Amino acid sequence: MIMQSAAALFRLALGVAVVATLAAVVVGTGASDASTKAMPMTVTSAPFSAPSRCVPTSNVHLFVSPEVPVAGSSFRVLAVTDKPLDAELVVESTSASSDGGSDTSARSNLRHGGPPYFWIAEIPSSREASYTARLVRRQCRGESVASRTVTPSPSQERAPTPANHELWPTTTAWSHDLENVYSAWIETLFDAPEESMPTWPALQDVLRDRKRNLLFDYLGAGEDSVDAPDIRPDCADLPYFLRAYFSFKLRLPFGVSECGRGTANTPPKCTTNIETNEQRPPTYDPKATASQNFGAFLRVTLATRAHSGSARIALDDENSDYYPVALTWESLRPGTIYADPYGHVFVLAKRLPQNAKRAGVLFAVDAQPDGTVARKRFWRGNFLYSDNPALGGPGWKRFRPLSRMGNKLVRWGDDAIRTNADYGDLSGQQARLSTVGFFDAMDDVLAPRPLDPEREAVEIVGALEEQVRTRVDSVDSGRQWLATGPAPAVMPSLEDLFETTGTWEDYSTPSRDLRLLVAMDFVTGFPDEVERRPQRFTMPAGKSATDVKSELGALLERELSSRTISYPRTDGSRFPLSLAAVLGRKVDLEVAYNPNDCAEFRWGAPPGSDERSTCVARASSAQQQRMDQLRIWFHERRRPPRR
Repeated sequence: MIMQSAAALFRLALGVAVVATLAAVVVGTGASDASTKAMPMTVTSAPFSAPSRCVPTSNVHLFVSPEVPVAGSSFRVLAVTDKPLDAELVVESTSASSDGGSDTSARSNLRHGGPPYFWIAEIPSSREASYTARLVRRQCRGESVASRTVTPSPSQERAPTPANHELWPTTTAWSHDLENVYSAWIETLFDAPEESMPTWPALQDVLRDRKRNLLFDYLGAGEDSVDAPDIRPDCADLPYFLRAYFSFKLRLPFGVSECGRGTANTPPKCTTNIETNEQRPPTYDPKATASQNFGAFLRVTLATRAHSGSARIALDDENSDYYPVALTWESLRPGTIYADPYGHVFVLAKRLPQNAKRAGVLFAVDAQPDGTVARKRFWRGNFLYSDNPALGGPGWKRFRPLSRMGNKLVRWGDDAIRTNADYGDLSGQQARLSTVGFFDAMDDVLAPRPLDPEREAVEIVGALEEQVRTRVDSVDSGRQWLATGPAPAVMPSLEDLFETTGTWEDYSTPSRDLRLLVAMDFVTGFPDEVERRPQRFTMPAGKSATDVKSELGALLERELSSRTISYPRTDGSRFPLSLAAVLGRKVDLEVAYNPNDCAEFRWGAPPGSDERSTCVARASSAQQQRMDQLRIWFHERRRPPRR
């Protein structure tokens, strides 16, 4: 009776919130353009509205890293769930404090993501005692929705050694909980403030950052130390390297298929030959550590098998490493990959929901041939799409899980994914969309509420500026290479222009320039987009879509003229250009990708101008002739099909 009365009083007083002052735990760092300065991880969840009553909640998973914490060292607890709970992650030691109460060791009420939503708390120096980790619902009188006991080991345990016939043992199965952990790990790994454009020299620089990497030294074998093997994927390898790294740490099944690149008329296809973690790769060295063998597997086997065709398998072809997902906010989670029709691959890293000032934002990371990893904003200038079936199946996809069948690992087919309660997110939606329909659907995902057209115009100019600034760095890399006086870079032909190896791939910019041209077209054509889909925008009272279209043209002109970049010329001096000036050189940028040309030419400097006076290098006349012949691809904003 007393308990019932107390519960009734609590319900009457539910509108009164008493919030304690809590210490936020810094769990991530952000990197500015070329640095990795530490900063708090940014909050990405929308504000939470308290429910009218405390509804029972399940589906909360608590994950501890490292796998076996050691007394005297730190450990972190990650809580993940699909629900936007108003909750706090609490980690307490079970020993009594001086006042006889519980010794609260760490708290975090900072909720990230969504979905999955996650919290991270860290014990900086654990004791040789048990800890209890709990996710507590603050508006439900501290109700614990999940708990886990963590007992640090008194000494470092030796990391297990796999059997001689396998790369690493499979002791864990893929599940919805671990997919959520994977998403949280990816988001934390590449987190940065919204306005920044972080870049890293290589993936290993991110993985060796303990504050970023929730799996840092997870196995307790020093596998992420400065002496660990280099991890430097290019664009097609990046999602595979990340998935393999996560699988290696948690001993999950992993596989990579043997796939072709397709022909001029047919999309790429994969064979049934899958290289898995339970096979002994050719690079295996019985005298090496598990970490060394894993690094060799990445550099040789995985880097060779994974290529631009691997992600472009037709969307209805289940004989592939990826499966397509629906275009919804819930499905597009960190770790989802984006395959563009020409072979570039991104990994979704973070989402920011729509707010009063802008549409929702998707950030994804990609890797370049030189190993550089960078975060980019999803928009039409960076993410290309085509409904040409000969190019394969572009769009958003996720890795197919693998599981054991008999004595071998097999990847899941479409029916298995559709009917499994832990997955069920396979969708044929993207296969039914035209190019225009795809981007319309993505616009609806990112902006479920109508947008202010002027604010959106400013946003897309900002996205274009990001892309142009990124090109400044790429062209300057070529300038510095050219200054060393090496032999001219050999120019490939046809589609090899966009995808090859060696010096040309490292310092040329045909793919980047094609994307930039597409981006320029979208910016200048934005007023037409507003007129085509006026329902997506909040039109000023008394004005038609045609009126707004005219005003947007003037606004874009002002924005493009007021924003300026500068690029290093041959002699190192920087030359300023407004974005409007860059757009005015679109025709020149159709043949500006050759690393044998000076930086001035690659930025479209007019002949005889002061800007071009410092230029001392041009591609050979033969290469110039070939660029003129291939200009059609850039002029028509398309690429040749792969052979």
